[in-house]
Amino acid sequence: MANETLNPYKNKERYVMNENLIALNTIPVGAFAKVKQLISQGGARRRLLDLGLIRDTIVESLRKSPAGDPIAYQIRGTVIALRSEEASNILVELV
Repeated sequence: MANETLNPYKNKERYVMNENLIALNTIPVGAFAKVKQLISQGGARRRLLDLGLIRDTIVESLRKSPAGDPIAYQIRGTVIALRSEEASNILVELV
């Protein structure tokens, strides 16, 4: 068991080092947050980074669709809609 390789992405809670960090999909409409950590891996992570979701980027939650998913965010001057599944992999701190 000591030689067992742990998958750091298996359990998202491992990455919450600070009680102030919450998933992006949980911030209320109209709130601002600062990106602190991406939990995604592989192509999904690359896509989020390409969209400008790097550490300390300010994100504003603009609106939710009538069904609640996706949610529109303003990121670096661009409005981007993310599904809750994607946004839950972005840990932020409210500002």
